Amino acid sequence: MKLLNFTIIKLTICLILGIVLGYFIDVSLPITITVSSFFVLLLFITLVLGKKQFSKNIWFGLISFFGMISIGVLTVNLHNQKNFSNHYASYLSEDLNEFHNITFRVREVLKPGNYYDKYIIDVFKIGDKQASGKSLINIEKDSVLNSLNVDDVYMVRTDFKNLIHPLNPGQFDYKNYLKKKYVYHQLFVQPNLLLKQNTTKTTLFGLANSIRAHINTKLKPYNYKPDELAIINALLLGQRQDISEDVYSSYTNAGAIHILAVSGLHVGIILLILSFILKPLEGFKHGKLVKTILLVLLLWSFAIIAGLSASVTRAVTMFSVVAIGMNLNRPTNIYNTLAISILIILLIKPLFIFDVGFQLSYLAVFSIVTIDPLLYKLWQPKNWLLDKYWHTLTITIAAQFGIIPISLYYFHQFPGLFFLSNLVIIPLLGLVLGLGIIVITLAILNLLPHILASTFGYIIGVMNKFVAWVSQQEAFLFQDIPFNILYVVAFYILIISVFKWIFRKNYTNLIYVLVAICFMQSVYIYTEYSSPEKQFIVFHKSRFSLIGHVNSSKIKYANNFDSTTSATNNIIRDYTIKKHVKSELQNSIAPVYVLNDKNVLIVDSLGVYNIKTFNPDYVVLRQSPKLNLNRLIDSLQPRQIIADGSNYKSYIERWALICKERKLPFHQTSKKGAYIINY
Repeated sequence: MKLLNFTIIKLTICLILGIVLGYFIDVSLPITITVSSFFVLLLFITLVLGKKQFSKNIWFGLISFFGMISIGVLTVNLHNQKNFSNHYASYLSEDLNEFHNITFRVREVLKPGNYYDKYIIDVFKIGDKQASGKSLINIEKDSVLNSLNVDDVYMVRTDFKNLIHPLNPGQFDYKNYLKKKYVYHQLFVQPNLLLKQNTTKTTLFGLANSIRAHINTKLKPYNYKPDELAIINALLLGQRQDISEDVYSSYTNAGAIHILAVSGLHVGIILLILSFILKPLEGFKHGKLVKTILLVLLLWSFAIIAGLSASVTRAVTMFSVVAIGMNLNRPTNIYNTLAISILIILLIKPLFIFDVGFQLSYLAVFSIVTIDPLLYKLWQPKNWLLDKYWHTLTITIAAQFGIIPISLYYFHQFPGLFFLSNLVIIPLLGLVLGLGIIVITLAILNLLPHILASTFGYIIGVMNKFVAWVSQQEAFLFQDIPFNILYVVAFYILIISVFKWIFRKNYTNLIYVLVAICFMQSVYIYTEYSSPEKQFIVFHKSRFSLIGHVNSSKIKYANNFDSTTSATNNIIRDYTIKKHVKSELQNSIAPVYVLNDKNVLIVDSLGVYNIKTFNPDYVVLRQSPKLNLNRLIDSLQPRQIIADGSNYKSYIERWALICKERKLPFHQTSKKGAYIINY
């Protein structure tokens, strides 16, 4: 089947291209509106002149595709509130040093950090001026005050702060992640400074949060364990904030993390259950139409309750199209259905295209509908049970072919026992979801028997224990796999070409396979040659020092970490994965590093620096040395002063002022990130 023969697929590809261009290329909103309007007008003129024979007119097709690209760019700009004059950023000074009276509404509750509760908020007033835009708020944890609820409105007097880029190479870029959600600033607030405002307005997000809270209140009397209740919230309510690190890691390492994200499997089961319940409506006049409307409304109600994440939005959109076609006796092509759902979602949420869940969800579905029929035909057992397990296995393997490259790119690990986890959990998941819906419904009606609640909790507990056991088989878990975007492209090309050749062995497909292999080898060679050869790195780590020295694709590093920090810190791991190098731990941080014609002096808490016949180019201050920096500069005359994260904040501020007066470059790793010397 040639997918590009479907017009809707071509238009969807053009929309995606437009969204990507709109995100990475800064085009003003008036220009995008003008260009899009021009293409729409040109399309209308071409349609009229074509006298209804536009399907054979190449100009109509080209204008349609360029028009869709321009609509993609326009969609990105229209959804970015920063492009409008009332965005809160337009009221802020350039250096963000002013305090403002900020009125905001809580939009989303995020997973809390070690010291702060985190929320996404909608700012709608700065002082007495109406405003718009989203921001991140960090509220210092307080054991007395309760957490904020969605739709709560507060006022606080504070200043906006910029989001921070990752301070070390290879670390997760949280600033870039939030930018794709149109969040550009953050607030740090103490809870006692928040003034709650009276409001009667309720949004869909607030209503969904209230429903979830009511369900959890009804489930509390049944004494579910915290991990069991967290899994119930994840599977049935789409909320994963309360899942503990241990349970989340277990599902990740067992290759079953997709189970915890409400997606097509969950929505498909719910659609079957609802379709069965509403089947009696088909006996009435216009019953099928009423049933279809109810199905779509109920599916979207579930999506709203589940938080409208990328995966659940994809699933509900796609199954809405399926439900409409199924109940109106209209045949649907799965590829068209996928394309239509992508088109609808991206017009409403354009930056979902960068969402990991969105990408994994569609790649998995596309792989299943394309590869699974081919794998399933390899063997068709006559035993019903064996056939079901064989089909589950082929679906699992087909999905993995679609998501392995992108999973390695984002997560850098591969769970070798993914097939075992899925063979056990997926058949069990239908029972868990069905029973979960019954349990929640009866709990809301105050009719839930304790034995049924206990049975449900026991099943969840058994599932958690099985996943934990699989995740402990470390010999089958391949971690810390370096995998860049070029590898992703090369692997997808190889997978597509290999499957084409396996199921249609001819000369042309063999050529495609050989070209794909050559491309893969080229990517490997390029990656090896592009890895850093010689670098000296002063990493940032709060309260500690970490020095790295890269030579011949290996980083030798030294630190003063305690045992707990050594066990939990991932700075070197992230760097080695990002840069495709190996690592080696050294015993201690040396006082001097000679980098060809560049010299680095490390001054620690002892403050010793009087080394005769030695003129360092760089001086690294660590562990808050008590020294006279002016005297050090006069004595050594360095080109650069570097202060790492182990120094007291007051010392760093004093050193920064001295360097500013002396017009000497000063690098503070806590603000500017790791300092890298290439030589």
